[in-house]
Amino acid sequence: MWEFLQVVLISLIIIIPIRYYVIQPFFVKGASMEPTFQDGDYLIVDELSYHFRSPKRGEVIVFRYPQNPKQFYIKRIIGLPEETVQVTDNQILIKNSDYPEGFVLDESQYLSVTTAGNVEKMLDIDQYFVVGDNRDHSFDSRRWGELDEKLIIGKALFRVWPIKEAAAFSSPEYVTP
Repeated sequence: MWEFLQVVLISLIIIIPIRYYVIQPFFVKGASMEPTFQDGDYLIVDELSYHFRSPKRGEVIVFRYPQNPKQFYIKRIIGLPEETVQVTDNQILIKNSDYPEGFVLDESQYLSVTTAGNVEKMLDIDQYFVVGDNRDHSFDSRRWGELDEKLIIGKALFRVWPIKEAAAFSSPEYVTP
């Protein structure tokens, strides 16, 4: 019996910190990230990377919804801190210190979507602009505004369910002019 308790205790000492500080499971609910993720997909979220580096454009993240932190959302980052994101005429224009006139975010090689809306957001030093891949069915920064960095849980790392779709997830590299 004592050996069994030792195994359980050691397992808990290893598993609990990993579960709460390194990786976390996440179920996708809804259609806002289609075709990348489907309703019911089971993901593993990397919670550790952002302790060592900042989130990047194109990464899919899980975060606490700013207007109700008990809810978790999954979206793609398109606007980074200290940038201005302008959505008009189904285009996303990004302005920053390197491109003060702005550049159009080209997502055609990754997604066949248009981004409706008429929004312009200036992001602070710790804010991001996020959207779903299924832009017509996504409740995102175009409606509720900027996402504070402190609400980010982590980035989508693996899809483990459904099994036939299990794979590591990689984010696209957006090309700037």
